[in-house]
Formats: sequence, structure tokens, C-alpha cells
Amino acid sequence: MNFIEGEILYFNKPLHWTSFDLVNKVRIMIRHALNTKKIKIGHAGTLDPLATGVLIVCTGRATKQIEHFQYQTKEYIATLCLGKTTPSFDLETEIDGIYPVEHLSRGLVEETLKQFVGEIHQIPPVYSAVKINGKRAYEYAREGKEVEIKPKLLVIDELELLECELPIIKIRAVCSKGTYIRALARDIGASLNTGAHLTALERTRIGDVTLADCLSIESFQKQLEKGIPEKV
Repeated sequence: MNFIEGEILYFNKPLHWTSFDLVNKVRIMIRHALNTKKIKIGHAGTLDPLATGVLIVCTGRATKQIEHFQYQTKEYIATLCLGKTTPSFDLETEIDGIYPVEHLSRGLVEETLKQFVGEIHQIPPVYSAVKINGKRAYEYAREGKEVEIKPKLLVIDELELLECELPIIKIRAVCSKGTYIRALARDIGASLNTGAHLTALERTRIGDVTLADCLSIESFQKQLEKGIPEKV
């Protein structure tokens, strides 16, 4: 492996780590293994700290391929709690609203999910890295300031109900770049005339890269400890 010339690495991002945390850890590990102070490295497709799953990390000249990976279709497995909302639409913030769930049924949920397949307009979460006047949306949110975030046109290729134990549901979503699954949970809740927030999220695929292709930080460390083989 030649990290300076360029390598593409697939990781399963741990829970509670930011995408930058993982990239920084990999950077430090490679620097130590190569005994160098500099290594060019970046990632494709940010995952929230409370999400796990596929994160592609590129080094050296391979960082030029980051944009290519970012535009590839992504697949997620998401667990939603219906009837309750949070400001961040996940467990990062406390519950701020409780809504009726007695009217919900599996059939209603399945019919509602169909409304989100195809092209949709989605307003990104206020707790997101979307830039507004040069400032991240989450910075405004943490300051208690309200800002207008413009909707984005996205494509949901597939939306499947995997489990339904109301008020908890688990869905599989295949979608385009820029899709916020937290915002999708918000909108599904609203369409069901209740609330919703994410309780778990896992990215299972980017393009053709699946979880089965991914390394853990621990397994990558072991590979480095064995030495860095040069590609023939």
C-alpha cells in the first residue's frame, strides 16, 4: 500500500465519532507507520456522530476521487421513534414534543413511505453543516437563532419498511447525495400526523462499497503493525 501516492480505504465509522475524528485517527496512524509528518487525507460523505457505517477515506492523490464517491448512491438503515420529536431530529438533543400515535398502523406507514419515493424537496435540519451567509446552520441553532434554510431537490430511489413495532419502525433508504435521513424522519412523522426522530442510523452502502468491505479502526491498526506491503 502506498499512502503517499494514494489509497482508498473503507471504514465502518464507530458510534459517537465524527467523520473528522475517524479521518484524524487514520492520519495519525499512517504518519506513525510511515514516520512522516505530512499525509494528504480526506473522506467522502459525512456521517453524523450518532450514525455508524460506511465511510470512504482517501489518501494522497486518491483524494481527487472524493467528489466521485460523494455523488454515488447511498443506502441507510434507520430506526425511527414515532410520536416524539427533538430539535436535531435524532438523540443529540432532548425530546421537545410528544404527539398521538394511536391512529398509526403498519398499513398507514407503508402507504406514507411511498410518498417519499422519487424526487422530493427536503429542507435540511437546523442542526446541520449547511452554510447560511458563511456560517454553519448548527451554529445558529446552538445560539437559539432562527434562520431560513432553502429546500433541496433530492432523489429517494427506494424506501422499504423493514420492521414495524409501533411506535418504533425501521426503514431502509436508498438515496442521492445530500439526503438527510434525520430530515426524512421528520417529514415521515409529519406526513403521519405525528412526530418522529431517529434513534439509530447506519450507512450500509456507498455505490458498490458495502459494510462487508469495511475495516474497523482496530483491524486497520493491526494491518499497519504487520507492516505496509507495497502493491506489485
